[in-house]
Amino acid sequence: MSELRHDPISKTWVIIATERSRRPMDFVPSQESTGDGAFCPFCEGHEDKTPPEIVAVRRPGTEPNTPGWSVRVIPNKFPALMIEGTPDRRGIGLYDKMRGIGAHEVIVESPDHNLMIPDMPDDQLHTVVEVWAERLRDLIRDRRFKYILLFKNHLPTAGASLAHPHTQIIATPVTPRAVAMKLESAKAHHQVKERCLFCDLIAQEIEDGSRVVYLDDQFVALAPYASRFPFEVFLAPRRHNHSFVETAPAELAAFGGALRDTLGRLRRALKDPPYNFVLHTAPNTETIPRRSHYWDKLPFDFHWHVEILPRLTKMAGFEWGTGFFINPTPPEVAAEFLRNA
Repeated sequence: MSELRHDPISKTWVIIATERSRRPMDFVPSQESTGDGAFCPFCEGHEDKTPPEIVAVRRPGTEPNTPGWSVRVIPNKFPALMIEGTPDRRGIGLYDKMRGIGAHEVIVESPDHNLMIPDMPDDQLHTVVEVWAERLRDLIRDRRFKYILLFKNHLPTAGASLAHPHTQIIATPVTPRAVAMKLESAKAHHQVKERCLFCDLIAQEIEDGSRVVYLDDQFVALAPYASRFPFEVFLAPRRHNHSFVETAPAELAAFGGALRDTLGRLRRALKDPPYNFVLHTAPNTETIPRRSHYWDKLPFDFHWHVEILPRLTKMAGFEWGTGFFINPTPPEVAAEFLRNA
């Protein structure tokens, strides 16, 4: 079983996942391909080649783990964390560790091997987004899990081992440090100004306009002022909302359209680049043990959002050694390029 180990210097947790060293992709050179006719376990008719489904959206009368589905959720065959057990936290001198408990799921977004989000019709896209929300909603009920992250890896350079369109969810028994820093920044801003930091940022960016990529009545996509990567995009609801799982169905539908539009612009402008996107929503406030008053103001100071991170440059020694990012493309230039795509 995997385990989590804490580094007391960097204050970060690391997952030691020995099981994942057995993944076939670890021994096969990867190629940037979106479907070359090779066998795919995610395609319809190959349900017996994956772990049994957790849930699926199906045609009436079809049985689980058979054809007839439109969206299918399965456990990751090579999970980073395991669903069974308790954290069993313990200290070893200056170090801390716990068992690698959590959840690791795969959402297969379509039976069609080549149907990516930018090409999805409204009904399929709405179904995918609703399944995302429902899976996060279900996992957040588990009081062992402090944070649930939904993410997509597009193309091998971004970490995808299969070309078939899919997203992943990982639930962790700790709040990741990168997320905790965002939460603390939002909390500090609200304590001083009694306003949401994200709402203030969104309003300022819309007024300025130079970094806006997409804008409608409900959502905005923009190139962050301090973009870490070329063509990085921040996508968020314009109306304050701290939790993706509490988003109304109509707003989820609008989110799907905004995400489709933004990813489509990236594909057209950059010839289908590898990218990651991550969805940051509020952490689980009902975990055991729960820190007293830790997230009591969370509904007021946090704001769910998506980060889209094209993998166009590589991190080298300077970036790893300092934590600085070197971005050769000003976000104003990137935003204009994407607006015109």
